[in-house]
Amino acid sequence: MSDVGAAAQHDGQSRWMWPLEAVAAALTLLITVLLLGGVISRYVFGLPLVWSEEVVSISFIWLTMSGAAIALHRQEHLRLNLFVDLLPPRAKQWAVAMSQVLVTTLLLVLMRPAIEYAQDEWFIRTPALNLPNTVRVGSIALGLALMVLMVVNQALKTSKRMDLWVSALVVVALGWGGSQCSDFWWQLGLFNIPIFLIGLVAVCLVLGVPIAFCFGLGAACYLGFSTQVPLTVIIGRMDEGMSSVVLVSVPIFVFLGCVLDATGMGKAIVDFLASLIGHIKAGMSYVLLGSLFIVSGISGSKVSDMATVAPALFPEMKRRGNKPSEMVALLATGAAMADTVPPSIVLIVLGAVAGVSIAGLFQSGFVVAMVLLLALIVLARWKARHEDTSGSRRASRRDIWRYVVVAAPALVLPFLIRSAVAEGVATATEVSTVAVVYALIVGHFIYGGIGWRKFYGMLVETAALSGAVLLVLGAASAMAWSITQSGVVQHLSAFMTTLPGGWIGFMAVTIFIFLVLGCLLEGLPAVLLLAPIMFPIARKLGIHDIHYAMVIVCAMNVGLMMPPIGVGFYIACRIGGAKPDEVIGAIWPYLVALLVGVFIIAAFPWISTVAL
Repeated sequence: MSDVGAAAQHDGQSRWMWPLEAVAAALTLLITVLLLGGVISRYVFGLPLVWSEEVVSISFIWLTMSGAAIALHRQEHLRLNLFVDLLPPRAKQWAVAMSQVLVTTLLLVLMRPAIEYAQDEWFIRTPALNLPNTVRVGSIALGLALMVLMVVNQALKTSKRMDLWVSALVVVALGWGGSQCSDFWWQLGLFNIPIFLIGLVAVCLVLGVPIAFCFGLGAACYLGFSTQVPLTVIIGRMDEGMSSVVLVSVPIFVFLGCVLDATGMGKAIVDFLASLIGHIKAGMSYVLLGSLFIVSGISGSKVSDMATVAPALFPEMKRRGNKPSEMVALLATGAAMADTVPPSIVLIVLGAVAGVSIAGLFQSGFVVAMVLLLALIVLARWKARHEDTSGSRRASRRDIWRYVVVAAPALVLPFLIRSAVAEGVATATEVSTVAVVYALIVGHFIYGGIGWRKFYGMLVETAALSGAVLLVLGAASAMAWSITQSGVVQHLSAFMTTLPGGWIGFMAVTIFIFLVLGCLLEGLPAVLLLAPIMFPIARKLGIHDIHYAMVIVCAMNVGLMMPPIGVGFYIACRIGGAKPDEVIGAIWPYLVALLVGVFIIAAFPWISTVAL
């Protein structure tokens, strides 16, 4: 999660953005209030607000598109910068210009289909408010237009005109050439999949094109050049991928992470754990892992977790002789371990995409995370066998009691989230608003509160990050549909179900695939792209949905932290203030420990299902 203060500074440099940011902030607040009002009305008064879900659905897609435009302006969309950063300065400038031209081209190509899609939806009425569905889906066309303005403005400010003209000519020439070879593409059949949906996407990734637009370019070129399918299908798939009411909890949990950062509730938990076990051998490593486990169950964001825990613990760990590389390695793998602890955004999205019970994923996530936690604890203890704790002082009972009092309200929150879902008080979507209101109230009266200016900045930051995440979801849905309709899934299913070793062999292949994709695509896009393809195969082999989901998420998170490509690895290095080349050697034992845990989870299905 991006730093709110940095975002506020960025806002000050672009005041012309304030109308869009104000709308996005208002939509975030409206969705939160409506979801909470629905919980209170149904649970307290027994009067469900039928119309509120419809208003939330309309507001949600408008929030997504406005947030995506803000994220594009702030350059906060998920992208792979590893290869671009390795280029010489002049080549890097050209790659940036080419990336900007490719993004603009895709947006312009999709503009007309988005307008046609909105026109077609005029005759469809919403069930509760009887409004034309264009009121909702019109946000896609407007969002695309806003993003065109953002990327063009950015390109004119940051790239040389000659680079932009050359890039534009190259793209136009390739587009014209591709359209003239339709007969050739048609004859290739399924071979178009590796050309467009693998090769083209990979090239765009290497050029630093944001991941959402990589997926969109792959799907648009595949459908436009090698099929007769109209591009309105892409808009329809994007609409379906971004509109699930289940996904409304994504921006609310992002907002919750902002609240925790601003109030210091996460730091209170860290201080409490340090007072209990910080004085023993490997004590600070235990505190780091335990803090990530608990804080992850509140914020749902790995970046927020690491940014909360590292500043509070690293100074003392350094004093005890821990090397910065070892601390960052434990920080990174600890964050990967904790990503199955609810309310994990990845679990919410996976449940929505694969049709798996989110409540079941939440219940299973605790047990699975504890298995990985145990693997890391054993390794941390072995590594700390020579640690010098002679200067460490055990906290007095009075100090411990003081930390308990301060941390107790924060420690309640993970259990509040889980019990609210388990007891049926709120759905997995609605519980996010309950957690936000609780955190705001507790933060105001106990942890110092949040000023109005900072509160507004948090709402805008939530919209931007949510838009970036959900646009990836929409584009990945279009790409996954293209792959599914090509017929390649049937061939893949036939191959995967005949692998040696039955379901165990399939699990081994799954772990390998998601390790690799976790490195290359970041966690969420990997899930979005492959979950609709892999889950039907797993079901044919008799694998429980929850069990398979846990294996996917765990393997993907390990890949996310794997050097030299894993994005999470570099984020951890940045937060921990260590050089990546120093951390690479230190992180592998921890990654091996996590992989052992992943194989145990895959081999014993009852670990994932025992809590159901």
